[in-house]
Amino acid sequence: MVKTKIGDLFQQETKYQRGHLPGGDLDWASKPATYKSYPSAPRIQLSSPETKGGPPIWDSIRQRRSLRAFQEPPLKEAELSQLLWAGQGITDTGMGFAFRTTPSAGALYPLETYAVVHSVEGIEPGVYHYSVQTHELEQLKLGDFRMAAARMALDQGIAHSAKAVFVWTALFARSKWKYRQRGYRYVYLDAGHIAQNVALAAVALGLGSCQIAAIYDDEVNALLGVDGVEESAIYLTVIGKPG
Repeated sequence: MVKTKIGDLFQQETKYQRGHLPGGDLDWASKPATYKSYPSAPRIQLSSPETKGGPPIWDSIRQRRSLRAFQEPPLKEAELSQLLWAGQGITDTGMGFAFRTTPSAGALYPLETYAVVHSVEGIEPGVYHYSVQTHELEQLKLGDFRMAAARMALDQGIAHSAKAVFVWTALFARSKWKYRQRGYRYVYLDAGHIAQNVALAAVALGLGSCQIAAIYDDEVNALLGVDGVEESAIYLTVIGKPG
């Protein structure tokens, strides 16, 4: 008997079929928190992002490439700020929502952004969490994590030579609260939306990026200090100045 592979099973079991949609009222009392915070972590206020002007979007789309060689100069703090905002920054509020730069199923925003900073002006090397709500970095640990970043990205040197590595994790309960098992599909779609925004923003800033899905999951989770079950790493982007 041929055993169904887990990926095939996931695709089949999370389909929507007419007349068989999951029902029931949402339990608002159990809705997961929209924002993650590290209350005791030192905080770094980021520069206010530019929200107007810049190069035409068509130019950024045409010029976007996955780059795997970076120059030595560090990123500017303002560049890091702009990239973080492009991925998940708040653009408007209303109707009880804080709308962001990227779409998310049900406006549930299950993705969290972490930055492994290697070389950014004014910011010490280390691991940081991006506070979307306040546009700040929360400092989780300091140190040179270039080797750890390369190892967790299947030993790819670009995660060592990049000036910053963005890591996206998923808090799966945020999507599952409404969409149940199908919520996993939306988590991965959200990651793609965010990474593409960052890639285009990098081009607009004269920077290069490369998106990495090939990761040693548990090594990434260990670096961030997340459990790999309730919250788990799913995607990386490396950033630097084009070589």
